[in-house]
Amino acid sequence: MNQNKIIITILGSAGGVANGILSILNTSAQDAKDPIHRQVNNCIIHLIDNQQKDVSIYSLSYPHIQDKFIYHEFDLKDTTHFTNHLIQTQTSIVIDLSWADTIEMIHCCDQLGISYVNTALENTMIDENEELYEGFGLLERLRQLEKHKDKILNSTAIIGSGMNPGVVQWMALELLKTDSTENQPIGCYIVEHDNSFYKKKQFAKKNVIYTTWAPECFLDEAILGYPMFMKHKNPLFLYEKVYDLEFKVTLGNIKFHGCLMAHEEVYTLGKLFDMEGGFLYKVNDHTTNLIRSNLDDVDKLWNFEKKVLDPQDAALDGEDLVGVLLVYSDKERYMYNVLSNEATFSKYKTNATYFQVACGVYASLSVLLLDQLPKGAYYVDELLLKTENNYGKYLTYYMTDFITGENEQTDGLLHNRMKNHRETETE
Repeated sequence: MNQNKIIITILGSAGGVANGILSILNTSAQDAKDPIHRQVNNCIIHLIDNQQKDVSIYSLSYPHIQDKFIYHEFDLKDTTHFTNHLIQTQTSIVIDLSWADTIEMIHCCDQLGISYVNTALENTMIDENEELYEGFGLLERLRQLEKHKDKILNSTAIIGSGMNPGVVQWMALELLKTDSTENQPIGCYIVEHDNSFYKKKQFAKKNVIYTTWAPECFLDEAILGYPMFMKHKNPLFLYEKVYDLEFKVTLGNIKFHGCLMAHEEVYTLGKLFDMEGGFLYKVNDHTTNLIRSNLDDVDKLWNFEKKVLDPQDAALDGEDLVGVLLVYSDKERYMYNVLSNEATFSKYKTNATYFQVACGVYASLSVLLLDQLPKGAYYVDELLLKTENNYGKYLTYYMTDFITGENEQTDGLLHNRMKNHRETETE
């Protein structure tokens, strides 16, 4: 192996997020101004998936970096095989976009001093025992991770660096740094309105769950978990079905109602700052209505067909808006990014959601390649607060448009924003 080359291993290389980050790296290879242009042109990329795509798909999709690819197909549950792969290839950075157990992957990397970045928490034990953790799956994933997180001492790991979690923590800190000590927010809400759908509505089938990212993971949040929020640095839960409740969001002229869902960044920000926190999420009307019409028997939803809204299958309309809303006693401040599917696909051949996630991965990959970080495992908010890095600079190279503004009045904390659909229907 050429010791001068950077060796990157990507886990889950056949998935949608991998398509997004590979599309960015394909652009980086041709752009001399890109922060990691030199590194991308001097790397080897190992692509691992348990069901690998055909080599020709990679070659056609990423022509400027396809000569750097080496392909592998195996199950990451076989950690001995994975560890041997890391040793034999002399991998220096792992980008984990898979459903493999996060703790196992980090431990394999830490034993060998290999840098690591992922987008979400995965835990095989919880997945295999869902009935034991029903309603509280995400919190248990976080608790399991935190038993191990401080023991990562031989490598650098950035945990949860997609859009949310990931970029949204950067947005929150960008807003918070402009506040005086006398003017601190009482609430911090991560907000998302994703109205992506087929441009030609006739492509949609009646009983299909359509989302812009993994539908199984979406359903975990939407129907398996209880609505979670943070208060006084503690996670609290509402004993309600997620889609029975809606919460008002105002971003200047944009208004929508989102459902309260458990999310990693709500937990990590809520542990760092004494603000009420929550994630308020609205997806396309088709999927929203399908879930609401089956809330009395949500098991039926698992049996429905589930499909990612992929612009390579059919043209997509709409956009994905993701941002942060800070609430004060007399006003609100916000920051968000919004991307259209049409514009994103024309340039990067992916949907808006996957590109946003890929931008967060790219920012952390650049940090690991270019910045000098102390060893240890960091959530993105911890990375920004505890280390010297250029995460924001790298992020904004591809995610260029952020809208900021202020609402001259406030809708208040969660209990003021809440609308209960069950109560409304019985009135």
